[in-house]
Amino acid sequence: MSDHQQPPADRPVLNGLVALLAVAVGVGLILAIVALVGTKVLGIGGDGGDAADGASARQSMYLPSPVETDEASGPLVTLHTEDPDEPEGSEGAELPDEEPTTELTSETAAAGEISLQALATTVASGERIYFSGVYPGGEGAILWVQRFENGEWADFPASVGVTNGTFSSYIFTGVSGVNRFRVVDRDSGTISNEISVTVG
Repeated sequence: MSDHQQPPADRPVLNGLVALLAVAVGVGLILAIVALVGTKVLGIGGDGGDAADGASARQSMYLPSPVETDEASGPLVTLHTEDPDEPEGSEGAELPDEEPTTELTSETAAAGEISLQALATTVASGERIYFSGVYPGGEGAILWVQRFENGEWADFPASVGVTNGTFSSYIFTGVSGVNRFRVVDRDSGTISNEISVTVG
């Protein structure tokens, strides 16, 4: 009888199982790495949650309910002068600091007509002569002041704009006696009634 023993018959099977296990572990690691890289590239996971939070934060903007505001009351006045640098003592018009207002409505004049009135019919020499009026349908028009001199109407160095169908401003003059004034819309040729103011 020989002293050498035969190798166990199941050793090749064991070697085969170890080899299969090693291959399975290797394939599993490769698949895990591919899955990890895929989630990073596609943004799946924690970063996606942050993006979703940011999107919902942007979409949660608060807009207050609209509230109706009250419209400004009273006429809006636009004034215009030919020479804004004109000295205080010369004839003409200037922007008033505190101009008295006279209540006027569009019923004072018919559409396309200019109604003019003076606040006072007597003023001191050089004192402001306040005037106002209505001009329905004359929105945005520029009205030029005229004074009756030497038997005819002559342009006075002052003008006023029409806003909301009304206008108001003031002029001053050193010419004593009765002064007659009117305003004219040169674009349409519309002429107002005349007013008389005694100066001096």
